[in-house]
Amino acid sequence: MLNFNIRGENIEVTPAIRDHVENKVSKLERYFNDGSNATANVNLKVYNDRQTKVEITIPMKNLTLRAEERHDDMYAAVDLIVDKLERQIRKYKTRVNRKFREREGVAAFLESVSKNTEPAQEQENDEEFSVVRTKRFDLKPMDEEEAILQMNMLGHNFFVYTDADSEETNIVYKRRDGKYGLIETS
Repeated sequence: MLNFNIRGENIEVTPAIRDHVENKVSKLERYFNDGSNATANVNLKVYNDRQTKVEITIPMKNLTLRAEERHDDMYAAVDLIVDKLERQIRKYKTRVNRKFREREGVAAFLESVSKNTEPAQEQENDEEFSVVRTKRFDLKPMDEEEAILQMNMLGHNFFVYTDADSEETNIVYKRRDGKYGLIETS
C-alpha cells in the first residue's frame, strides 16, 4: 500500500491536485507485493515562467524508484512521470526474472539485494571544501549488472555497492561515451 507525502513549492496542494496525484500513482501498486508498504514522496514546484516540475521518489526495501518531469501542465507532468515509473518497474522486473530464472528465484534475490537509504543530513563546514549534503546507506551484496540497473533507476552517474562474490566495495559509473566503468577496491 502506498502512503503519500505530497509537498508543494510556490503552489498550494489543493484537494484536486492531491486526488489526481494519488489516483495516478496508486496505479503502480499493482506491481508491488501484497502487504508491502511504501511512501511516495511527491514534490510539486512552480517556476516563474509558470512551468511546473514534478518529482516522485518511492524508496522501497529492494530498490528506489525515482523520476522527475517538467511540463507546462502539472496534471500532464504527473501522467508522464507515472509512465516513466512504470517503465522502470517493468525493466527492473524483466532483468531480475531473466537473470535469476535458473537460480533459487526472485524472492531469494530480493531478500539478499536491498538498498535502504536514510534521509539526507545537511551539514555545514567552514573549510574551503564544504560538504553540503550527506547520505548514508547500507551496502548490500550485488553484482555489477544489478548495480548498473540501480544506478540507472536512480538517475545517478555512479553507484557504490558491495560485490556479491568478492565482498569488496566497488563503484560503477557512467562514462562520457555512454558506456559503464567499474572501480574495484582492494
